[in-house]
Amino acid sequence: MKKKLLAALLCVAMSASMLAGCGNNSGGNNSANAGDDKQETGDDAAGDDAEAGDDAEAGDDAAAGDENTLTVWCWDPKFNIYAMEEAGKLYQADHPEFNINVVETPWDDIQKKLTTAATGGALDTLPDIMLVQDNAFQKNVISFPEAFTDLTDSGVDFSQFGEAKTAYSVVEGKNYGVPFDNGTVVACYRTDVLEEAGFTVDDFTDITWDEYLEKGKVVLEKTGQPLLSCQSTESDVIMMMLQSCGASLFDDEGNPNMVGNDSLKKVMETYQQLVETGVCKLVNSWDEYVQTLTTGTVAGTINGCWIMASIQSAEDQSGKWALTNMPSLVGVEGATNYSNNGGSSWAITSNCKNMELAKDFLKSTFAGSVELYENILPSSGALATYLPAGDSDVYAEPSEFYGGDAVFKKITEYASKCPSNNTGVYYYEARDAIATAIQNVVGGSDIDSELEIAQGTVEGLMEQ
Repeated sequence: MKKKLLAALLCVAMSASMLAGCGNNSGGNNSANAGDDKQETGDDAAGDDAEAGDDAEAGDDAAAGDENTLTVWCWDPKFNIYAMEEAGKLYQADHPEFNINVVETPWDDIQKKLTTAATGGALDTLPDIMLVQDNAFQKNVISFPEAFTDLTDSGVDFSQFGEAKTAYSVVEGKNYGVPFDNGTVVACYRTDVLEEAGFTVDDFTDITWDEYLEKGKVVLEKTGQPLLSCQSTESDVIMMMLQSCGASLFDDEGNPNMVGNDSLKKVMETYQQLVETGVCKLVNSWDEYVQTLTTGTVAGTINGCWIMASIQSAEDQSGKWALTNMPSLVGVEGATNYSNNGGSSWAITSNCKNMELAKDFLKSTFAGSVELYENILPSSGALATYLPAGDSDVYAEPSEFYGGDAVFKKITEYASKCPSNNTGVYYYEARDAIATAIQNVVGGSDIDSELEIAQGTVEGLMEQ
């Protein structure tokens, strides 16, 4: 089994990823936190001498400094790196001898270096702390437990984070990550378009997908604009719908759970109706998707809250947008109006040279300081899943772009209501299989047959 897990990780590690939350990404921009990177199968080169050389260089960085210096791997200078450096300054105020050494490392490189270090017996090349994408967290801990530090008894109060966010980095009841950025799903709407159709954002708050579909038909008829746009080759909306009721593509034992999964079938049926009625417009790329928002082609979107940055790039639309929660599934047990798409969490590696310092640093900053989140929000837009931050004055400030609504406070509240689900080792493979299945369903194939094919695909990969 270990060999199978390793094979899956090596495929992930060697890929150049395309993020659901970005158009042009090498792993170094904020969308790497947001949508999940599309980690396609690539060449197995974990044992490549060149890669080992890269990791040796990384080890020099990791070993740099004294016991009061923590080396951190993360990506995006304006988001994660900025947040980590601000956390360092905050901690340094009470610990003058403390230093933080942030090494800019794209996510796909972190995954590759982690895999190479763990499989090559070179854990000493790892940094003290690294940022790990949420949907890859369990995969890595299960496959490389020797590379991670159990934080369950670290002093971090995990109850102060959204339960679903925390669950991404929990394996066998133990906590391995300190939650960071927020991928909570939001529904954003053009209020001027809704008004033209006789609606307000309140008409789209706490609604079901059936209600969304019917109102979407009215909006399309009266304005000519779909309510939603999606990339035709992706399954992000499917996964958001599925998590909104706490369902998953896997059972509690990590086995594929697609055939006979009533929640998944309902999700597929709902998506099919959205496309067939024209309420959802399919596009071919991330850039096209963003353009549907910024050019007014569609009347709204449903995605992780990081999509707000793309929406707000159309400055001429300020005041014309509103934000609320997503629709809930009808007739599905555990259905809610809340979900998640993307995010990342901090991990302390087993190579950390001052474990107590690293634990206290994360506990005092990302897991204990409202001030930190207040400091980083205005410049980076880094929203917390640290629930106390939602009560701060900074989070309560109205957003002119979203009609004067306190959207940051609202999103933090949504994060606390999001159901958790299972990701496991083969999450990316299963998600890609579902993406293929839904494309075929939209093209006329039978849902049950496509789910059988998708499950067979994942089972085949697990048996290799």
